[in-house]
Amino acid sequence: MHRSVDPTDGKVYVWTSFEPDEARRAWACFDQPDLKAPHAFTVTAPADWVVVSNSDDPAVEDLGDCRRWTFPATPPLSTYVPVVNAGPFYELRSERGGYDLGLYSRQSLAQFLDRDAEFLFDLTARGLAFFGEHFDLPFPQRTYDQVFAPDLGGAMENFGCVTWGDSLIFRSPPSPSERELLAVILLHEMAHMWFGDMVTMTWWDDLWLNEAFASWAAYWAAAEATEFTDAWAGFLAGDKLAAYPIDRGPTTHPIRQPASDVAEATAGFDAITYEKGAAVLKQLVAYVGEDAFLAGLRAYFRKHAWRNASLDDLMGELSEASGRDLAAWTKGWLDTAGTDTLRLVSQGYGAAYTLQAAGPNGEPPRPHRLRVSAYQDPDESGVGDDPEDRSSASTSSTSTSTARAPRFLSSTSRADLVLLNDDDLTFATVNLDEQNLRKLLDLAARLPAATSRAVAVVTMWDMVVSGELPAREFVRSTNAVLAKETTDALVEPFLDLVLSGAERWTPDRDRDEVLSSIADLCLSMAQDDSRKVVALRGLARAAVTDDQLQALRELTGYDVDLSWRALIRFAALGHFDKGDVDALRERDPDPDSWLRAFAVDAAQPSAAAKEAAWEVVVDQRKVPSGNMREVALAFWQPSQGEVLAPFGERYLAALPALGGAGMLVAMVIGVAMFPISGAGQEFLDRVHAVATSSRRQPRGAAEGARAR
Repeated sequence: MHRSVDPTDGKVYVWTSFEPDEARRAWACFDQPDLKAPHAFTVTAPADWVVVSNSDDPAVEDLGDCRRWTFPATPPLSTYVPVVNAGPFYELRSERGGYDLGLYSRQSLAQFLDRDAEFLFDLTARGLAFFGEHFDLPFPQRTYDQVFAPDLGGAMENFGCVTWGDSLIFRSPPSPSERELLAVILLHEMAHMWFGDMVTMTWWDDLWLNEAFASWAAYWAAAEATEFTDAWAGFLAGDKLAAYPIDRGPTTHPIRQPASDVAEATAGFDAITYEKGAAVLKQLVAYVGEDAFLAGLRAYFRKHAWRNASLDDLMGELSEASGRDLAAWTKGWLDTAGTDTLRLVSQGYGAAYTLQAAGPNGEPPRPHRLRVSAYQDPDESGVGDDPEDRSSASTSSTSTSTARAPRFLSSTSRADLVLLNDDDLTFATVNLDEQNLRKLLDLAARLPAATSRAVAVVTMWDMVVSGELPAREFVRSTNAVLAKETTDALVEPFLDLVLSGAERWTPDRDRDEVLSSIADLCLSMAQDDSRKVVALRGLARAAVTDDQLQALRELTGYDVDLSWRALIRFAALGHFDKGDVDALRERDPDPDSWLRAFAVDAAQPSAAAKEAAWEVVVDQRKVPSGNMREVALAFWQPSQGEVLAPFGERYLAALPALGGAGMLVAMVIGVAMFPISGAGQEFLDRVHAVATSSRRQPRGAAEGARAR
């Protein structure tokens, strides 16, 4: 149970979060998912407080200076999804589609919740209707509440009463990608009402399935039932992309892992569990067909509602519905670590292609279902401004190394660019020959479909990460994509990638030149009102020349959020002005504006500033999880390697304490404060050795290495 005091008005808020096995700290229970029971809470709280829990229609009794809230019993739930939230919450309610929907926040955030309430109510109603219909199981109670709680990171799928970190109530109007993020989080937690809450995994080794399914379902519902019709392209350019390097790293693991206890289960909460898991389920839908997949899900929910089930139960229903034996698919995709590599091989110009697949570490490849497309270069064929999609077809690669490519890739229809996995149906690395790489760099910006452009950019980025493509070439090509991009879901992820390419993957001697090219692109994009805010956010990370910095100062002054970002950039370059910081805090209506000022301090290139920031973030753990990314980006400036060098050792020394501070603290701080600037080869060697040994050693020997 967490207690938080709002710094602006002194109001107190409390909330509970029991995942994965923390309910035992509140009442006597066995904290394991296969022991489910009804939960009924009685809460006595100050008279001006509101209490929110899982079940609807509580009886409220006035006791003078306090009130007693008695909530009806819930359906049978595992102990990690009951919740109690209490405090003088600001409350909004709306009747939609037969449901009574509630939104709650701190009083000091009321104006921001008011701004986005209609958007959130509409998404909630759409999600409940979509999942209820497609799962053939309506959400079973009248109320569905969502509480934005202070100091919470992410969101939690408490049955009927989802809690969010209130950093997700954006203090400035959300950008298109931020709106899509809200939709995906909302739908992810809602999908858990069915998959996780109503039907719960029997044991912790299937914990991944809850998260992978909810992530897949969130993007599926967003694309089918909301304004975010290109959500899958955004998934590829953002979430899925994060899983590829992790799956090829020393800490890779199968999606499904044995878990003798909770510690082993929670150690697997990473991009392999969530993002790769969601991508693999998308592959499964393509493999068996969406109709069969949904038929299997409906049967699964009918048989196991309010009880427990296992992966075998789900795969059995999907096998029966599709008529496919999924044993090989399950073994290859869920029980095998690493990423397959796909390539097209030709004997020379005019020869037919063969499609080759290679599993990781010399293992047989998995079964793949993918789309292969061939494009003609308009500059060479005169077909128009954009590449012509000559032909495309779905094809399957079984668990053998070679399969015939689609017939249209025969010698009679040679294409300039062949794009593997064009609909992003499978999870695999694509290996390009020299001709296809050259054409991809030139034609990526002109590919006709959003998903095709995302596949192109992700393929090129993967080659940067694996050392096969200079970051400068990636930035050049993706800048061209950004200059023409019309899909909101892709602009911010692509911009973040080119900035990361310049900041983290470009040699020091070339960094400013590459950043400058991005800054010029941002200034051009800012002339379009629909792209202005996103472009200026990019400029605040990329500006390097005097003209660009002057433009940054002039163009961001009207907006509080952009002004904070500009101050971080100026501070990172050694131009810190405390007067500017104090003046902006006076303008900022955000009750947590101290965090923005703190990020400006942390960006300074001085040992004293870094030491002070490290103490607040790592030693005192005062930065809420939802604000950690901005603080970490400000701290780990790529141009400050010398002043950041000591913090590699400081990070390793801090890991054991982080590991004992709880799952959320270990995950958020461990990831955010991993040294990405200033660390030398010795640090990298030590980290690699620890990560590798944690895979080989028994649990007790590797306990300290697992903190992350």
